[in-house]
Amino acid sequence: MEQITIDATDLLLLDALQKDASLSNQALAALAHTSPPTCLRRVKRLVDGGLIEKQIAILSTDKLAPLLGHGLQAIVEITLERQGEEAQTAFELRVAADEAVQQCYRVSPGPDFVLIVHARDMPDYLALAQRLFTSDANVRNVKAFFSVKRSKFGTRVPLPAK
Repeated sequence: MEQITIDATDLLLLDALQKDASLSNQALAALAHTSPPTCLRRVKRLVDGGLIEKQIAILSTDKLAPLLGHGLQAIVEITLERQGEEAQTAFELRVAADEAVQQCYRVSPGPDFVLIVHARDMPDYLALAQRLFTSDANVRNVKAFFSVKRSKFGTRVPLPAK
C-alpha cells in the first residue's frame, strides 16, 4: 500500500468531516479555504488512501428507545484458552462477522479481547453468548458488564494542528 502524506489542509478536512460528514463540498471547501474542485479531489485522495474508512450516520439511542426499546449494551472481556496468533485471528474474524459486535479490541494486559456488543434484550444477549463464546472451545473466560447509562460517546480521532 502506498504511503499517503497529509498537510494542514488535509488535517482541516479530516477534522471537519469528523465533526459533520454531511457537509456539502462547497461548505467543506470554505472551511478548508480551498476551491470546491480542490476540496473534492483532496477528500477523494483521503478516501482512496484509506484515511477515511467510511461515512456513517450516528443514531440517537435515547430518541430511538421509545420506538425500538433500549436494548442492552455490554462491554465483554474475553480470555482465550490458546493465545497464539492463529487462535486470536480466528476469534477476531468470527466476532467481526457478527452484527451484534460493534467494536473489538485486542488488549493487554488482562483479557485477550474487549468487545462492545449490542443486543435487543437478555434472550438476544444469551443467543449472542452461545453463538460467539460458549460454542467456541477456545474461549476460557467471559466477563460481561452491562451499561446502565451512556454518559459519553465519541468517534473523533484527535488530530494535530499543523
